[in-house]
Amino acid sequence: MTAQPPADGTPPPWEQFLRQLLGPAADDAIEQMRASGVDPSALAAASGLPADPTTMAAVFSQVNRMMAESGDDPVNWPVAHDLARQAASVGGDPTPGAEQVRLTVEALTVAELWLDAATDLPPATGQRRAWSRAEWVEATLPAWRTLTEPVAASMSTALAELLAGQLGDAGPLGEGSGAQLGVDPTSMVRRLGSAVFGLQVGQAAGTLAREVFGTTDVGVPLLTPSVPALVPANVEAFAQGLDAPVAEVRLFLALREAAASRLYAGVPWLHGWLTAAVEAYARGIAIDPEQLEQAVRSVDVNDPGALQDALSGGVFAPRTTAEQQAALVRLETALALVEGWVDEVSAAAAAPHLPHAVSLREMLRRRRAAGGPAEQTFATLVGLELRPRRLRDAARLWATIATDGGTTARDAVWNHPDLMPTAEDLDDPDGYAARTQAAVEGSQDLDRVLADILGPDEPPTA
Repeated sequence: MTAQPPADGTPPPWEQFLRQLLGPAADDAIEQMRASGVDPSALAAASGLPADPTTMAAVFSQVNRMMAESGDDPVNWPVAHDLARQAASVGGDPTPGAEQVRLTVEALTVAELWLDAATDLPPATGQRRAWSRAEWVEATLPAWRTLTEPVAASMSTALAELLAGQLGDAGPLGEGSGAQLGVDPTSMVRRLGSAVFGLQVGQAAGTLAREVFGTTDVGVPLLTPSVPALVPANVEAFAQGLDAPVAEVRLFLALREAAASRLYAGVPWLHGWLTAAVEAYARGIAIDPEQLEQAVRSVDVNDPGALQDALSGGVFAPRTTAEQQAALVRLETALALVEGWVDEVSAAAAAPHLPHAVSLREMLRRRRAAGGPAEQTFATLVGLELRPRRLRDAARLWATIATDGGTTARDAVWNHPDLMPTAEDLDDPDGYAARTQAAVEGSQDLDRVLADILGPDEPPTA
């Protein structure tokens, strides 16, 4: 039976939506949905599908674009980009004025002078900048691509294999529905998955753009090469209601931004190593097909509220293996070491100059520990919380190293990844020096044993 339009010849919004999405296959889809006990009109009403023709036209346009532009990418990046720009502009996003730019660049310049006395690492090269939230999105979105695409690809493949099998056999639309609809279920699911990830990434990136102060305060490097930049609107919003003057808050945040930029610029291996570690962790996340299948079968398609609860409750979340848990410990240790170093160095540089340095440091520590909605979204997408759980332990470790050997010894730890402290060092910062010395002595003993076995070097022959 073919669905009939109303007396005036205009199909209802839900039918327009299906026809826009499925084309000629919509008649069979509607018939099989009804045969399966699913009322399309009730489902559309419960899901809040708009009835206004203008709004529906916008929805159709967006659906067409999402499906057309997804291609083979696991994330629909055009949609992510546009949504991130829109989310970033909520509440207004004016371009920084001349005075805001001057104050921001001046604060970053002063911060570099103060940091010269607190670290041996040189300043990052490149022009210091004051960005709008939209400019922050444009500059950092490539980094989010590296972070989110691996897990998006894994989940898209798993969902496509599972749901395409159901549609091709005895899925929700009936026996052999995939073939009868004249569509490729795998391709459709991949495109829909790409669109959904694009919406999620865009929303999260746009929300972060309203929260961050610069390019380095989310725990991972977002620029290549690293250059210091601040978002004046966010800095000034954060300063409102604080006891410290806005100029002092700006300088303290500039110190943290400049310190992190020095670290990433002065330690050539760090940026690539940390980004690769995040990507490797994400790529290794396993998708449990049985969990996905159980989730799909347990959700009542006639109850959009139940479906939304299931999605937000994490029933489709990736499953981490024992190997990934070990990788997570290593990665969280690295993130803590980076932010702990920034925390310690910026605090040392601020102490002689900023009266509220101690209270501002503690406030930012708590802010990072608490996280926010955008960080929680990325935790769902990537399977990783981009905030260091052990910032205080790491800061204490760096302070201990500096006390024992000076700032030069502290900064020299970054000379090679093999020198990096471990989770054990975060557990016991006071024992770091003894463990390091024992490791050095063990290496020397090994060299002596090898020399005894191999004998002295033979002189070169003519």
